[in-house]
Amino acid sequence: MRSAQVTIRAVAVAPADAFDRVKDFASYPELSPVVRSVTVTRAAGSAGGAAEEHSDWEVYFRNGILRWSETDTIDRAGLTIAFTQTDGDFAEFTGTWQVRADGEDSLIDFFTEFDFGIPSLAGILDPVAERVFRETIGLVVTSLFAKAEVVGDEALVRAVELARERAAELQNGDDAPTAMTAGAV
Repeated sequence: MRSAQVTIRAVAVAPADAFDRVKDFASYPELSPVVRSVTVTRAAGSAGGAAEEHSDWEVYFRNGILRWSETDTIDRAGLTIAFTQTDGDFAEFTGTWQVRADGEDSLIDFFTEFDFGIPSLAGILDPVAERVFRETIGLVVTSLFAKAEVVGDEALVRAVELARERAAELQNGDDAPTAMTAGAV
C-alpha cells in the first residue's frame, strides 16, 4: 500500500472553524481544477457523537478520470474525519483528516493509504497518485483560508504555488484541466 501525507497551517484560524471548512468536500471542485466533482449525501444517525456522510468523487488523473465513493465518519468533537472507499477505482483507499490547535493557528493533517490493485503498474501509478493527492490536498486546503501554508515540505510548497498559477490560467479560459495540465503530474 502506498501512502500520502500533508500538513497545512491555517494562520489565526480556530480549530473548530478550520474543521468546518475542511469537511465541506462539496466545495472542493471550486478550489482545484483537478477535482472534477464531489457529491455529498448526509446519512442519518450518529455513533458516539460521530456523524456519517457518503461522498462520490471524480478527480482528473493522468489522461482520465478517477472515480470513487467513500463513507466519511465525522467526529466534530475530536476534529477528525475518517474515510473509507465503498466503491471505485482503488482496490483499497482509506484515510483521515485531523485538525489540531497550534497556538492561535490550526494544523490540518491529511493522511491516506491507497492501492490500485494492479501490481504490474504499481511502480508507475502509485508515485503519480501520491503526488496528485499531496498537491491537490495542498492546493484545496490552502485555498480554504485567507492565510495558509504547507508545513515541512518545500517541494510541495512550490508545487502548490505552480498549481495555483495554472488554476488561474484555466479560469482565464485555457484548456480543460487534467492532472497533467493542472500541475499535479
